[in-house]
Amino acid sequence: MAEALNGLKRTIMCGELRESNIGQKHVVMGWVQRKRNLGGLVFVDLRDRTGMLQVVFGEEINKSAFEKADLVKSEYCIAIEGELVKRESPNKSLPTGMVELKGENIKILSESQTPPIYIKEDLDTDEMVRLKYRYLDLRRPDMQNIFKIRHKAAKIVRDFLDENGFLEIETPMLTKSTPEGARDYLVPSRNYPGMFYALPQSPQLFKQLLMVSGFDKYFQITKCFRDEDLRANRQPEFTQIDMELSFVDMEDVIELNERFLKKVFKEILDVDVKLPIQRMPYKEAMEKYGSDKPDLRFGMEINDITEVVKNSEFKVFKGAIENGGSVRCIKVPNCADMGRKQIDKLGEFVKTFKAKGLAWIAYKENEIKSPIAKFLTEEEMQGILKEVDAKVGDLILIVADKNSVVFQSLGALRLEMAKKLEILKDNREFRFVWVTEFPLVSYNEEEDRYQAEHHPFTMPMDEDIQYLETDPGKVRAKAYDIVLNGEELGGGSIRIHDTKLQEKMFEVLGFTKESAWERFGFLMDAFKFGPPPHGGLAYGFDRLIMFLSGTDNIKDVIAFPKNQNAFCPLTEAPNVADGKQLKELGLSLAEKNK
Repeated sequence: MAEALNGLKRTIMCGELRESNIGQKHVVMGWVQRKRNLGGLVFVDLRDRTGMLQVVFGEEINKSAFEKADLVKSEYCIAIEGELVKRESPNKSLPTGMVELKGENIKILSESQTPPIYIKEDLDTDEMVRLKYRYLDLRRPDMQNIFKIRHKAAKIVRDFLDENGFLEIETPMLTKSTPEGARDYLVPSRNYPGMFYALPQSPQLFKQLLMVSGFDKYFQITKCFRDEDLRANRQPEFTQIDMELSFVDMEDVIELNERFLKKVFKEILDVDVKLPIQRMPYKEAMEKYGSDKPDLRFGMEINDITEVVKNSEFKVFKGAIENGGSVRCIKVPNCADMGRKQIDKLGEFVKTFKAKGLAWIAYKENEIKSPIAKFLTEEEMQGILKEVDAKVGDLILIVADKNSVVFQSLGALRLEMAKKLEILKDNREFRFVWVTEFPLVSYNEEEDRYQAEHHPFTMPMDEDIQYLETDPGKVRAKAYDIVLNGEELGGGSIRIHDTKLQEKMFEVLGFTKESAWERFGFLMDAFKFGPPPHGGLAYGFDRLIMFLSGTDNIKDVIAFPKNQNAFCPLTEAPNVADGKQLKELGLSLAEKNK
């Protein structure tokens, strides 16, 4: 039977009690982790978000409380009053393990059915069940610790940016749909039938308008929405640390954010981030690691052996080179004895990245073993070994194709080999790198047009503006990504603040003057009135918390996430709208969707 508090007040949290509190009377409240009846004594482990406390009830202490304590079960919500005493059998693994509360009074605030999941750390339960009963999943100590870290990180963000002169300003959630990027989530308008708001993919345009407004330094921790195909660590709604600064260049933005990262990792993990953080041009990142978010915690860099085999008669190599591609490889130490079946599986793996196949060379003690040895001269074989600085025991894995395929397949293969060899198992090393000098645009063959690599408002590098009309693919951007352990933590750029240059950029991206003004006219209008030079950066806050809390699942760091299909098992959203709602919005459903 549930009882009311009747004026009973909690005096301290369970996890805060220590030996210094012995002899004090306290009231604690929380949930029953477990109960043990040892005859004349009942022990209750009481849990709240600060930790666990053992409470002992006995007939000699208070018979009524003893009898009521014997009625409680796991996850009952209770209040207990008593005196803190020294524990006869200490538990040194618990912060409160040297003390226990002598239960003199107990109130059962609410009862609980048997929970469908265990309330314990390191829970191995189906994710759909965890998401359906998320409110129980969030009771678990390891989950609560993640959200303590999230709270602390958000506070550090606000304190740091406040100390550096930033103002926190909110931007609209209901805005206008603009092209580029992922699909927008649309919100129908009742006041304007047939018209729609869009939920923001980012506050990009508004933060630029705030720079025109003269606020100089803006930030917010904000929700963003993208209707895109979900991957393991993507959510349809996510949180961004968004910032924009006026009268700055790239160096200013990077220097500020290096100090920010140093502060966050020191205060939460006591990890010293060494400054300045390494920088790497996009071209180098792709050529060495096959990725614009390189993981620098291990070697196996990509080697270009095109020059060594440029005269080879081996058709695969020859064809790739003649078609403007290249021949590149990674060297995997101590894997020369890898079985043929395993290597064949690696060949199938690279084919998922459009590579036609995988060649290999095993450098053994007394022989060089390779299915392509018969197609190469001795000079070419020795040249490959020399180029990659091969040692006995090394396995060389080779892909020949157009560069985009070579980079993508070898970059993925590099990570796959690190995973197979467990190189990064339990690795808590943090390797940051700034990737810079991104291409401004890339060519979309399907749509037969250029598209922005970052967004249409990114400033070209000054020395490359001359190529904007004649060779857009050659133009580099004043863009920068901060990468940590192979994951993009954040990214930003210096923005275009010149109307004519912005119009030229829209032309390169295939917009007519009319369509550009239709989509972005409010920004272009604002740029008529003295916009300052400006730039910024946005972090994926959820991804940052993943690193700080040590989880590899983005759902762990979001209180109420969606599943892999953008569905919420807890609330069963999205759901159908009733006829009245649709009628008010002036909407009707296609027959197949009814």
